[in-house]
Amino acid sequence: MPVLAIILRYKPTSINVERKGSMMRLFIVCCFLLCQSFVCAEVTEGGSGTMGKKELSNGSSAHQFEFTSIDGELLPLSSFAGKTLLVVNTASRCGFTSQYAGLQSLWEKYQDQGLVVLGVPSNDFMSQEPGSEDEIKTFCTVNFNVNFPMTSKVHVKGKDVHPFYLWAKQQSGAPRWNFHKYLLNDQGELITAYSSVTSPLSNKVVKAVELALGVNEQSY
Repeated sequence: MPVLAIILRYKPTSINVERKGSMMRLFIVCCFLLCQSFVCAEVTEGGSGTMGKKELSNGSSAHQFEFTSIDGELLPLSSFAGKTLLVVNTASRCGFTSQYAGLQSLWEKYQDQGLVVLGVPSNDFMSQEPGSEDEIKTFCTVNFNVNFPMTSKVHVKGKDVHPFYLWAKQQSGAPRWNFHKYLLNDQGELITAYSSVTSPLSNKVVKAVELALGVNEQSY
């Protein structure tokens, strides 16, 4: 009987170990697939935008779209005609929220040369932008001294996606997370896009901005 009791106690332990091992392997696989998705986005991003330009039609300019500003005023993208535009979907409670600082630095350095950084708050990814427009504006101002233009909250995916993001998806793919970046030329045509993991101050972003602006500044 004692031997049987030992066996009975041992079997569940063995099963639990196997289950834990299976769960650990599943966790590792999930982590690997998640990392692969970001890596794939990183590898394919930052191109010249040639493919997008080949597919462009007469309605290809983003200047056809409009947002509402974070202060509640109409904000047509046509008001940025002649400017290089970096459009970024943002969130206040994201692991990439610190990129606000880089976006502000980029804006401060190149706004006189014709760059506009446009922040587009969205609550679409894990509800990481739950606040009101006033709360978002206060957060950005207090924590990052943001003064570049920002829009009201919009959807960047799903059935209620903003028309700009539907257009951008057709051009180069939809955002996979917060702080996805679209770089547009002075005609409102898509140049390229960068995933969340790419810093606004990375060499590839800075060089692309400088090329679009026609300036030759030293990279950060």
